[in-house]
Amino acid sequence: MKAPPLFPALAFLLLHFLSSSLALPTHGHPQCGDLPGSTLRVFHVSSPCSPFKPSTSLSWEESILKMQRDDQARLQFLSSLVAGRSVVPLASGRQIIQTPTYIVKVKVGTPSQTMLMAVDNSNDAAWIPCSGCVGCSSSSVFTDSKSTSYKNLGCKTPQCQQAPNPTCSTAGSCAFNITYGSASIAGNLSQDAFALAADPIPSYTFGCIQKTTGASIPPQGLLGLGRGPLSLLSQTQSLYQSTFSYCLPSFKSPNFSGSLRLGPIAQPIRIKYTPLLKNPRRSSLYYVNLLAIRVGRRVLDIPPSAFALDPVTGAGTTIDSGTVFTRLVKPAYQAVRDAFRERVGNLTVTSLGGFDTCYSVPIVVPNVTFMFSGMNVTIPPDNLLIHSTAGSLTCLAMAESSGDPLNSVLNVIASMQQQNHRMVFDVPNSRVGVARETCT
Repeated sequence: MKAPPLFPALAFLLLHFLSSSLALPTHGHPQCGDLPGSTLRVFHVSSPCSPFKPSTSLSWEESILKMQRDDQARLQFLSSLVAGRSVVPLASGRQIIQTPTYIVKVKVGTPSQTMLMAVDNSNDAAWIPCSGCVGCSSSSVFTDSKSTSYKNLGCKTPQCQQAPNPTCSTAGSCAFNITYGSASIAGNLSQDAFALAADPIPSYTFGCIQKTTGASIPPQGLLGLGRGPLSLLSQTQSLYQSTFSYCLPSFKSPNFSGSLRLGPIAQPIRIKYTPLLKNPRRSSLYYVNLLAIRVGRRVLDIPPSAFALDPVTGAGTTIDSGTVFTRLVKPAYQAVRDAFRERVGNLTVTSLGGFDTCYSVPIVVPNVTFMFSGMNVTIPPDNLLIHSTAGSLTCLAMAESSGDPLNSVLNVIASMQQQNHRMVFDVPNSRVGVARETCT
């Protein structure tokens, strides 16, 4: 079958130039409104429901190259986590809270203020730019002085010991400061009322950002879905039993909206699972046991060491919502690339930035299947390829993990390959489930 062209807006996919407005337009469309129960709408940044308007100034090729650079920064961030490094070597101008791919609405404070927060399952804490923040957008902050339920946490609270680089302010409140290369943020560890969908959470601990230096941060906050002590899963364990799922919409979806379902209720019954693995040096990341990769009917000759979890180096395979394109370590990627090219046939191969398997003519797309312990996941053609808006170029939407010695050891199953799948994270039973689902 020929690969269908993606939605024309792919030319603007994930452009990281955002407006400062936080008003969420609904345009009268039901898919921009709230969902019942413990389910939140998940919006792509390019969604008509999102206030973050992408720039139209970049060509398709320029936008793809920019996405690759941003993905490379994301890989450096993930690699720094698995290596246990406190300072992340990001390129100049990158930000600590990376511009998101997918966002949700969260109501914060009393009376509530609607904030848009990035969904990130490789981060733990929640971070929100607060009023008076130096270096933050003045129109996109949480006005803590208007919330009657807001409070700063003290230095002696247990949460303060869990914050990154905590210090004690002159007023006795818990402060933090994080450095990422040339960029840093500082703020207070705070508590306030959160509301997720229909669920009130009276006292949620989060970082209230007061200052940024070296690089700007994007307007939205961040909602960490990792497994650390300050994550959503840990703070709402009695409410959601450390279980959630998301369905990320395809770029072909006219509304670019999916869902984040919190708690074990209403999760899929018929679904295959693979065990969650744990790296003691970074237990919040979602490592899985990838055993092999199949292209067509052939299981590729990839050494098991390419996928094996190694807590010392951080090697292994993670599922990440913040990386766009799947990255594989060198022996795994080269095997996939070579088998893909062989199945496509004797056609001229070109490249685009980090994508080294591109074609200027329509191609027949071979099946690519990730073989995990307990389940196989075959990636649909729409999740395998990127197409230029004009249809003149098609590329395999995967790349090699490279850039520095740390990046070379980590496999990342990224958001494009997860689209139109229900990804269930069942932490109490240490498993991840995957099922095909149209995310709308």
